[in-house]
Amino acid sequence: MKLTITREQIMNGLQAVQNVVGSRTTLPILSNVLLRAEGNRLELTATDLDVTISCAVEANVTQPGATTLPVKKIFGIVRELTAAEIQLDVDEKNMCTVQSGPSYYKIHGLSADEFPPFPNFSENRKVTLSQEKVRSLLRKTSFAISNDETRFVLNGIFISLKDHRVTMVATDGRRLALADEEVDLPDSSQGECIVPTKAINELTRLLQASGDVELKFTDNQASFSLKSEKGLGVVIISKLIEGNYPNYKQVIPGEAKERVALAREELLHALRRAEIMTSDKSNSVKLTFSKNNLAITANTPEVGEARESLAINYKGPDMAIAFNPIYLMDPLKALDNDEVYLELIDELSPGIVKINGPFLYVLMPMRVG
Repeated sequence: MKLTITREQIMNGLQAVQNVVGSRTTLPILSNVLLRAEGNRLELTATDLDVTISCAVEANVTQPGATTLPVKKIFGIVRELTAAEIQLDVDEKNMCTVQSGPSYYKIHGLSADEFPPFPNFSENRKVTLSQEKVRSLLRKTSFAISNDETRFVLNGIFISLKDHRVTMVATDGRRLALADEEVDLPDSSQGECIVPTKAINELTRLLQASGDVELKFTDNQASFSLKSEKGLGVVIISKLIEGNYPNYKQVIPGEAKERVALAREELLHALRRAEIMTSDKSNSVKLTFSKNNLAITANTPEVGEARESLAINYKGPDMAIAFNPIYLMDPLKALDNDEVYLELIDELSPGIVKINGPFLYVLMPMRVG
């Protein structure tokens, strides 16, 4: 295998794939990146057997071929090189020579045949969405993913493709975030899956503001192909979480007694300030609604107290409800709407954050001391 590539292109490819490689792996091949060169492109692939990422970049290939190289070593070398062009030359024993300006390196590789094969996905279970849409859906839900490994079905995002809608849901048992979008969906592509956190994090990192993403899925794997305007792109393949996701529709409360419009930024900053006066033991803030006023208070015996007052449009009865401030701030940070709506039934029922759009966030209250 022989090729010339710009430092920028190979750097882009390595940065896209190297995150999934674990530092402690029992199989040496899993510490390596697969390099496959043909035509005018170099394809780089890395995997930890749960998540696989592949990225194609432009290269001038004079001799096609494939090898695998230790990803941390090749990334470390390329990152420190200063010349704009790099030549890679790999012999039949997988010894790779790297030349760039006055720099010269030799790296021992392993055969490409040892690298885990790519799974196959059929063409009939797929849907295409804009990357911007998927990025927005993930931003509005991923913060509510559970990291409690005893409830493994909650360690990811539930994706439902039904009735010409894509719905994403995340919950950790104390709160639930749901967002959906209309999508052109053939009947054969309907289905649902749970995509684990690691794949969600990589997908969030790699999604762009433009271009499309093609989602394909089987019973136990999903593939996200991110197409850029140049036609080159990134593919993320992930094992799915097996098991039944809880019936999230049961968690959504019935009709609210009060619906309060709040300025998102103003509420977020007030909560941020009040949260400073909470502690690990006492991590709640109380929201007290009275005529045209919202008082946000935090009272922690060993720390002190905070009181914030916001002018709001409220005509209902006086009501107080307490929430974990971090959990209440999470959706406010993820949204970009100027106004949010807090729907309440009473101080013991879950509160709901909504916007003028397909998003909903259910939050369990805390005991008011």
